[in-house]
Amino acid sequence: MSIQPIPLGQDESLVADLHDAYVAANAHDPGPLMALPRFRQSFGVERPDQRVELWAVTEGGGQGHGQGGGQSGGQDGKVAGGYGLGLPLLDNTQAAVLYPLVVRPERRGRGLGGELFAHAVGRARAHGRRLLFTETPSTGVGARFARAHGMTTSVSEARRTLDLRTADWAALEAMVPRVPGYSLEQWVGPAGPEWLDDLVTLLDGMNDAPRDAAVEASAYTPERVRERELSVAAGGQTCYTTIARRDADGAPAAYTRIFLRADRADGWGGQADTAVLREHRGHRLGLLVKLANLLWLREREPHLERVITWNATSNAHMLAINEAMGFRLLDEWHTWRLEL
Repeated sequence: MSIQPIPLGQDESLVADLHDAYVAANAHDPGPLMALPRFRQSFGVERPDQRVELWAVTEGGGQGHGQGGGQSGGQDGKVAGGYGLGLPLLDNTQAAVLYPLVVRPERRGRGLGGELFAHAVGRARAHGRRLLFTETPSTGVGARFARAHGMTTSVSEARRTLDLRTADWAALEAMVPRVPGYSLEQWVGPAGPEWLDDLVTLLDGMNDAPRDAAVEASAYTPERVRERELSVAAGGQTCYTTIARRDADGAPAAYTRIFLRADRADGWGGQADTAVLREHRGHRLGLLVKLANLLWLREREPHLERVITWNATSNAHMLAINEAMGFRLLDEWHTWRLEL
């Protein structure tokens, strides 16, 4: 049994098998798991801003093509484990991102995870990367594995969920602040060309979010944002977006977005980035756009049951907003770093 590359865009069955291993390995995760289309788009498709590699150990798969090669036996050609490696191309070219790294539960305890990790480290070094990042829950097998392989905590994040079935909607509507001098715009799905320049400006506001000291700010361009928007539908998702704009000059001021599966199959919404640009802070725009977007989502998608959100545990302001809205702590995760 050898660690083999999955040729991107060529062997979709292996990508599907690796996704199946990901689902099996994360079966006890209380949050939503990525459906296959998003998994494929996230880890099996190269983008202008990121090169990606997928590697797998296939039971009964014959000879491998790449580095490494754990010899643990095999039986039926099924993916026993594997990993994805992201290699940023436009900024943070000193780093590589390892996610996912999975081993099927029935294949654990035989050193396969360690072999995959060592292989990933070798691939990152081969690309000239000096830092490796990954993420796991802050406790449990993933955290123990990261520590055992020399990784240290970079950023800690809390996952919180809002149960839409029991939310106090009257209280949420009453919480919507009045913010004179600003107006809201909303759309469903990827942004059209008329919003791309605004998103370039607004996404730059996310560079204020807590991050590892060695991670550079992301440089957004209309081309990069366009590719980002195209990936939404390609990953089997849609989204609800609300932005705030200053009335006096039309300047974009704040932004928030919630994703959901295009097939509406799992009842989850995913609260993504929320940003308020520095010059517009102090007006409660963050609370305004988040509440407006959530209330609009509930009106349009009454079947949704829960929304999940991630925030750095050091982001006290956004945590306070989420808790005021009724989000409750689910668990905490760490981003781990390893200097290569």
